[in-house]
Amino acid sequence: MTDWAYLDWNATAPLRPVAREAISAALALTGNPSSVHQEGRAARRVIELARADVATLVGADPRNVVFTSGGTEANALALSPAIEIAGDKAPRERLLVSAIEHPSVLAGGRFARDAIASIGVDPDGIVDLGALERELAKGQRALVSVMLANNETGVLQPIATAAEIVHRHGGLLHVDAVQAAGRIPIDINALGADLLTLSAHKLGGPKGVGALIRRDEAIHLADPLIRGGGQERGSRAGTENVSGIMGFGAAAVAARAGLVAERDHMLTLRERLETGLRVTTPDAVIFGAKAERLPNTTLVALRGLKAETLVIAFDLEGVALSSGAACSSGKVAPSHVLAAMGVEPALARGAIRVSLGQTTTAAEIDLSLGIWRKLVESLSVKEKRGLAA
Repeated sequence: MTDWAYLDWNATAPLRPVAREAISAALALTGNPSSVHQEGRAARRVIELARADVATLVGADPRNVVFTSGGTEANALALSPAIEIAGDKAPRERLLVSAIEHPSVLAGGRFARDAIASIGVDPDGIVDLGALERELAKGQRALVSVMLANNETGVLQPIATAAEIVHRHGGLLHVDAVQAAGRIPIDINALGADLLTLSAHKLGGPKGVGALIRRDEAIHLADPLIRGGGQERGSRAGTENVSGIMGFGAAAVAARAGLVAERDHMLTLRERLETGLRVTTPDAVIFGAKAERLPNTTLVALRGLKAETLVIAFDLEGVALSSGAACSSGKVAPSHVLAAMGVEPALARGAIRVSLGQTTTAAEIDLSLGIWRKLVESLSVKEKRGLAA
């Protein structure tokens, strides 16, 4: 039995022990990776080893991995009209993004606001490929951004099919794979993604480091966000975060090695959770339940209950979970993801996200279900009396 549970892995995963050890080892290195002396070469060596490890996680060539400060920066770096391919320097004229993207993608990067179009999703949260094709058929050179797995619902997108459509129309495809990495297998070539975003802390690495990965070396990021040095093959200036990168690489190795066992473990616990939710509250809505999802993610709501009330109440009972994306904490507006899925605001305002990881236990799930049962009974009574906040 347990009296505490961390069930907010989609916000950030606990640091894997191997990543902690790698970070500690990196902190003992003195040299600047750009220096040519022995100390500098030692720092450069561990960066390149980590680059290879991160590349292997997604089936990429290490030369095509650009380290960044995280997923948000990697997305911003990718969303530029100035992406060249095989020497073609003509700019991308439009940016097409799915309506359920992370805010860092919805912001549009360096595209003008009137050059950005949103592609809707169906009630299960799956991108409307017909709408995507109609937008691409308008003929302008496009960059398209569609996430692999949604951070709130866990719903997986048909990326390979989207890539075929995008490429048929002469477009390029960027995929935010931040939530999927370490939870499902990813192969950048099988997906057909031209650019892929990762973030270390979602798979058990440290916060503050991520990567933008190219499928092909012919893709050139002609307009770096940060200029001033030749680091990262000219794509991202500044002295590299050696300890963070080394921790990222170690986490990537561990995630790849444990992928099948961890995925099966999380799926078993997710099914235990959702079965318990349905038994306790048959009227509860699990969003995206009919679609293929990440094995660790459940977004659930019960009509009449408010997410902020539930999140605070769970926290007081010793369970950490969230009302959606961590970057949206504190906001009272309904989820843009659920709005795009056509969920009525009254129901969307009650959605809470439970996200699991490789060290989550059955006891934590049972603790959460017991708290859910108690809170639903208590808050339902208060709602009827008009007392719940």
